[in-house]
Formats: sequence, C-alpha cells, structure tokens
Amino acid sequence: MADTSFDVVVIGGGPGGYVAAIRAAQLGMKTAVVEREHLGGICLNWGCIPTKALLRTAEVYDTIKRAGDFGLKVDGVAFDTGKVVERSRAIAKQLNGGVGHLLRKNKVSVFDGAGRLNGRGKVRVEKDAKPVADLVARHIILATGARARSLPGMEPDGRLVWTHKEAMVPATMPKSLLVVGSGAIGIEFASFYRSLGAEVTVVEILDRILPVEDADISAFARKSFEKQGIRILTSASVKALRKEADSVTASVEAGGGTSDIAAERVIMAVGITGNTETCGLDGTAVKVERGHIVVDEWCRTGEPGVYAIGDVVGPPWLAHKASHEGVICVEKIAGLADVHPLDVRRIPGCTYSHPQIASVGLSEAAAKAAGRTVKVGRFPFIGNGKAIALGEPEGMVKTVFDAKTGELLGAHMVGAEVTELIQGYAIAMSLETTEAELMHTIFPHPTLSEMMHEAVLDAYGRAVHF
Repeated sequence: MADTSFDVVVIGGGPGGYVAAIRAAQLGMKTAVVEREHLGGICLNWGCIPTKALLRTAEVYDTIKRAGDFGLKVDGVAFDTGKVVERSRAIAKQLNGGVGHLLRKNKVSVFDGAGRLNGRGKVRVEKDAKPVADLVARHIILATGARARSLPGMEPDGRLVWTHKEAMVPATMPKSLLVVGSGAIGIEFASFYRSLGAEVTVVEILDRILPVEDADISAFARKSFEKQGIRILTSASVKALRKEADSVTASVEAGGGTSDIAAERVIMAVGITGNTETCGLDGTAVKVERGHIVVDEWCRTGEPGVYAIGDVVGPPWLAHKASHEGVICVEKIAGLADVHPLDVRRIPGCTYSHPQIASVGLSEAAAKAAGRTVKVGRFPFIGNGKAIALGEPEGMVKTVFDAKTGELLGAHMVGAEVTELIQGYAIAMSLETTEAELMHTIFPHPTLSEMMHEAVLDAYGRAVHF
C-alpha cells in the first residue's frame, strides 16, 4: 500500500470532523476524512436529525388531537409506527448524502474505514480488519465521537433494554416505557413516546430533571411533563433490571424505599463516553481522563500534530460545539490571526421535547455561586399574544444580568419554539451586549420574540405586558 500524503487528516466524519475537513480545504490544505460508518456521524444518522423528525411527528399528532381548540374537526386520528420511523430514516439518509456532496465539492478525500494513529504523523485505515490505506499528514484531528454509557448489570441488549439507537426505530409502539436519565436525550424520548400514547416513567438520580438547566426552568418543565401524564421520579436510582419474555421489571430505590416498576421497554440515557479505545493512543502523549481526550484551548493534545474535537473531548456533548471546535482547530493550524478560543459559557443548549427547553450562559444559581450580584427577569408565555394565538400559552423566559455592569450572564426558556429563539440571546452575549442595547432593540409584533424583550425589561422593573 502506497502512503498518501495530506496536510490534514480527520478521523471521524461527524459534525465536528466533516466541518473541520471542509474548513481546512477552504483554507487551501490538502485534506482527508476517515469515516468507519456514516458520514454525518451519530448526530445526523442516529441523533440530532432523526430524533427531531420523530419529535415533529409527535408535535403534529398532539396538535391534531386538539384540533377542536382551533375550530377544526378531525376524526379517526391515528399513526403508523412503521411510517413514522421510515420518514425519520429517509431524512437521515438524505442529509448523509448531502455531507458526501459537500466533501466532494470541497475536494476532500474520503476513506471508508476505521482510522487510528500509527506512528508520528501517520494514520492506518482498515475496513473489516483489512488494510485500506496508510496516510501521512502534518496534522491529524481526532473526531471519533462518543457512545452511550451503560450501567453495570443493566447493559442494553437491543431488544428489551434500548440505547437511543433502538429507541429511534421501534418495530411497534410499546405500551409502557421506563427512561433512565432525564437529560436532553432521556426527556426527548419520554416526550415522544408519551405523545404517541405510551405510559412513561422517568427515573433521575439527581434531585431534579434536566439538571444542567436553571432550576426554575427544570421545575416548570417537570410540571408540564407531569400534566401530560409522564411519571417522574427524582433522587431515585435503578438498582437492577429483571427481564421477562417481553417486558422488564426495574428495582427502583427512591425516598428511602425500593419498589418495582414494570415496563415493556427501558431506554438507558445515562450519558456518553468518548470513543478513545481504537484511536491508537498507546505510545503517544495523548492523555485520556474520565473517558475523554484532554486538549488545550486550541484543541491540541499532548502529542505534537495531534488534535481532538467534539464529543471525544467531553461536554457539552453538542453537535454545534463540535463543529465550532473543528473550525477553531483548523483556523489555528492555518495560522489565522483572528481565531478565538471556545467559550463554553456561550454555547446554547436545546431540548426538543414538548415543551421545548433552551438556554445559554449561566443559570441564576451558577451566577450567584460565581460571586455575581444579579438582576433576574421573567416573562410568561400567557402574557404574549402570539403564544396564545398559537395555542401554546404555557412557558417562560428568564434572563440573568450582572447587577453592576448590565452584562447578560444567561438566558433560559421553556415553551414553544424556544430552540429557535435562543440564538438571539447567544448573539447578544457574543456582542457583549448589556441590558441597555436589548431594551433599545425593537422586537416585531406579534411574535414570540417579544417575550425576550419583556424578560429583559422585567429584570429592571420595566416589564409592560405582565
């Protein structure tokens, strides 16, 4: 096998890897991507995109069921599980092909196989244990992503105990479901399956669901989910799973006692761990801590010429974070002068359940813990005309400002379409906007975005519509 030389080789074609490769090619570097399975990675094929397709189905189904609220009459509302899954998979396939087109358009070479470090500046590519190519590169970027974490004795089996992957392609709709973990993944699946009629129980080991969110938002979301019929157990843990022929019984410890919960299927959503084992790190100076590769602010590992981006370097485990890291990494390699390190405080996070949850920056508690004196504003969806017209009057927007400087420290939302609204606050934070600029900004009427304005005004005692 003849070596093939590149300026940059990216191992992994997910949202971090393919974006890094395209940016490197744009900057004039000869670039290759090594991908063992699907271009677009977990996000596009088995994560962000297909789950949003499923959740859109659930949203439409929920809306049709309350058609009478809109003066409409719809009879015989039903769904076809196979068609629901088929639509989701077709969308993932379409976008997978789109990534391939983008790589070809930018003249990025794609190698089908698993890549690993094979000496200084070298990458060995293999497919089904057979050699594909030996690549040589001045710069190697590890973008190998992560996989679902499992608990000892409760490992997913793909039939009764699912990971996110099996949860996206159910052959039939389970009548009952136990979700272990209440982060974004767990809550999204709980919301989807409940909307389509399953009896859903969520078990969370911490004292509240969506634990990375602001406490007010977590509390509001919990009330909304429980109103929909989702059973939520916090400060609880699953101690064991007992499998039957077509169901599972979980032993759950909560409130000082233990009880059994039976469900047809269990979804394990207890976090992820980085794919580091097959990267060829032995004999290198790359450090791995708690299942993730250690990097500096420019995504450099301890090994010269080796970088890492995305889920493999740890939280927040978000596609847009991985893509941004890929751009930063490559632009630093290219020597661009205006490259800025990633500020994790300005990365928006979104949960696409019903209601949606979105946030950016510090929570109220985190801001106070950092020693900030804060001003907090809140505005409810029920005070917004557009929300009422949409039939979505439940929700809240919350802002956190530094009382001394007016700096926007954080913004937190729960309600319809907040995942589309949060970017407004993210831009404001990037521009280092204070409350003054936000107050002087004219928000269009009637829109949901007006609530963003009112939540700023409320922090300073100036809210008009509530």
